[in-house]
Amino acid sequence: MEEYHWSLKTGIARTIDFEKKQLALFGVTCGIKCGNGCLYCYMSSLLRMHPAFAQIGKNPFASGYAIVDLDTPDRVTRDASRKRHRGMVQLCTFGDAWAQEAVQYDIGRRCLEAILSQSDWTVRILTKNAVVAKDFDVIERYSDRIFFGMSITSTPDKASQTAIIEPNASSISDRIAVMNEAHKRGFRTYAMLCPLLPSVADSPDQIDQLVKSAVDYGAREIFAEPVNTRGPGLKVTQEALAKYGYKDEAAAIKNIRNQKGWSRYTTQLISNVQRSVRQLSDRRR
Repeated sequence: MEEYHWSLKTGIARTIDFEKKQLALFGVTCGIKCGNGCLYCYMSSLLRMHPAFAQIGKNPFASGYAIVDLDTPDRVTRDASRKRHRGMVQLCTFGDAWAQEAVQYDIGRRCLEAILSQSDWTVRILTKNAVVAKDFDVIERYSDRIFFGMSITSTPDKASQTAIIEPNASSISDRIAVMNEAHKRGFRTYAMLCPLLPSVADSPDQIDQLVKSAVDYGAREIFAEPVNTRGPGLKVTQEALAKYGYKDEAAAIKNIRNQKGWSRYTTQLISNVQRSVRQLSDRRR
């Protein structure tokens, strides 16, 4: 993994999209290119015109490198003390504060401490990396002001497929284990089932497993999303799955690379999730 550094301008900023999803009022961005390397990720399509890519001479849609902002905790510290209007902060909106390029600088931990050292702030943690458990001491200290979650994108039996399309993230089994440990410690947890890819995590049985797991780790909220089709991510995902012999999964991805297929997949996904939550949990969640 090649690592590049770039200083952004914002620390804690309003986030309209996450507010619409009822996730958070504010967000923190810790970089421009996340090192998790998820093939389906659409974020590069939103940031493709950022000057950082031209300066380092990299294709925004290429893999194998990360762009992290080492100054993020300093700006978060500044904003956490200055802002008068406060509320829930998503850590993070772009990138992962516990991805390999960020965790070596303790970016997630330092941001958590900076935000929560000030009153009236709460934090929603979201990561794909089990190394976040090393910061459970901080989360325990502020547990009444934190919602803890890990992005769960498949059932454990699809571990091989997930390892291909999320090459630098922790395994699904490790993520679920961290969620269970968080629940045992009394943390406020939520489920983020996102994205639920076709033939990887969208069947009724798979969704039932994911919802049952969320119930087991005490999820107070359950979020689920289809994959975003923006950018070349789905094409890359399809090609990678086919390369490693997962032809059915690759064909399912191909089928949603058009509006009609994606709409059919999304409608069925919503129906399956709602049915499962009604049966196994509480639809109000």
